Amino acid sequence: MKQEFSRKARQVLGPLMGAAVIVYFGYHAVQGDRGLMAWWNLRFEIERANTTLATVSAEKKLIEHRVALLRPESLDPDMLEERARVMLGAVGPNDLIVPDPSL
Repeated sequence: MKQEFSRKARQVLGPLMGAAVIVYFGYHAVQGDRGLMAWWNLRFEIERANTTLATVSAEKKLIEHRVALLRPESLDPDMLEERARVMLGAVGPNDLIVPDPSL
């Protein structure tokens, strides 16, 4: 009786251990630090970072352009007047104020 139980336990133990190993590696392939879910999340973080990079780069180009217009060698009188009015808060009685959403 004891030998029969021992033989059956050995017959069952091998497949159970194999199944446990497969489940362990399968779980970590999906949920682990380098699994499919982590890869999926990292891909979306990269897309968000690229979108942010594009937005910041566009803002940087706009600011660089505005700064270039204020340089002494290429001073634009309209830009100078606009900045002076903004800084001083001076608006003439006949001035039409048009808000610029990009500022």
